[in-house]
Amino acid sequence: MPQRYNILIVDDEASLTTVLREELQSSGTYEVDLAFDGVEAINIIQKKLFDVVLLDFKMPRVDGKEVLKFVQENSPSSQTIMISNFADLQMAVEMTKLGAYDVLGKPYDINQLEQIIERALERKKLSTENKLLQDELQRKAGTSEIIGSSKAMLDVLLYAKRVAESDSVVLILGPSGTGKELIANFIHKNSPRVHNPFVPVNCSSIPDSLLESELFGHEKGAFTNAYTAKPGLVEVANGGTLFLDEVGDISQTVQPKLLRFLENGTFRRVGGTNELQANVRVLSATNKNLQEEARAGRFREDLLYRLNVFTLRMPALKDHLADVPALVEFFLQKKSKSRQQKKISKDALDALLMYNWPGNVRELEHVIERAIILSSGDVIEYHDLHLTDQQPEQQTKSFSLDDMEKEHIEKVLKIFKGNRAKVSEALGISQKTLYLKIKEYGISVE
Repeated sequence: MPQRYNILIVDDEASLTTVLREELQSSGTYEVDLAFDGVEAINIIQKKLFDVVLLDFKMPRVDGKEVLKFVQENSPSSQTIMISNFADLQMAVEMTKLGAYDVLGKPYDINQLEQIIERALERKKLSTENKLLQDELQRKAGTSEIIGSSKAMLDVLLYAKRVAESDSVVLILGPSGTGKELIANFIHKNSPRVHNPFVPVNCSSIPDSLLESELFGHEKGAFTNAYTAKPGLVEVANGGTLFLDEVGDISQTVQPKLLRFLENGTFRRVGGTNELQANVRVLSATNKNLQEEARAGRFREDLLYRLNVFTLRMPALKDHLADVPALVEFFLQKKSKSRQQKKISKDALDALLMYNWPGNVRELEHVIERAIILSSGDVIEYHDLHLTDQQPEQQTKSFSLDDMEKEHIEKVLKIFKGNRAKVSEALGISQKTLYLKIKEYGISVE
């Protein structure tokens, strides 16, 4: 569905304003509201988000200059176009310094005005994209593609593709490091909202005291150092998709406000009393069991029902090991950009296929990156991988040093299928020492 942009026309010439609204709405691209003086405009702006404000300069009670200042302070993402019988170079310079996008004199050509509106919308879009880019550069870099042809991954992609075509709220479940944000991005890119912002929010990395302001914005003076009004991420995502990562970590203070937004799309900035509305699709993800969290009283049950209209479950890497070779090749290409791409030996790849991957795809990425740095040749060998010796299920056991050494030797023997030359090389000991260890520990070698 094509996005419809919200425009506010502020002008005391009622007949001209009404005709202009009909002209703009006839294209099907714009939703137009009217205000006939500055006071009415300020009241409307406090209740609704506008992409563009067409603002007459000379009006009774409160003039256009004061309304422009109010827009800049309270709705800085709105693009303001000044329209006036008194437009001249001096006025244009003054209004531009105050934040106006452009100044147009009356009488004006409707085609010219529409072109200016289109350019203003493009500027707003670029401004939003710039903010998102700056935020993204601060985030830890991750993979930008979904790699996998196993049945488990193909099933996830199939369901994700189907739900992407709707506007349903989606909850993505799965352990850390399985690619939940990648699937959220995939849903956005395959949805009708693809040309509008995708805004990810890591709810666990933002302190409770700041999360509400980050999501819903704040008004000028809402707290110390709030010198101007700031739009929240729901406003930045207007028309697009808001992705709430680690949604299970949202505090019980913010939960009811998120629930209210999910129910009717309305919210209030911190320190504000007016209701605003944003057209946003919400996707969320968590590695927690939200049903257990709800039973324990840490997560609102009604919010859970709102979030999981449709649920996707990301498989752990150990459940789709068939994708490991393709993932390894992808990470080798990605991490070797500044040098000649390295290869991986069969023994090292076999070891990766036998590993349990408690950290999932993210751990695999880090293992490959580390191996590229530590390997001395063009081929990554088993000893370059430095895999964790203990699997998660083993970490609850109590081992002596001898027990741990025996278990490690058994594991390496299994990886190299009993080839003692390769095992001794991987362990960094001689074949004679390996033989003595096998005899000492009574290890069975097939």
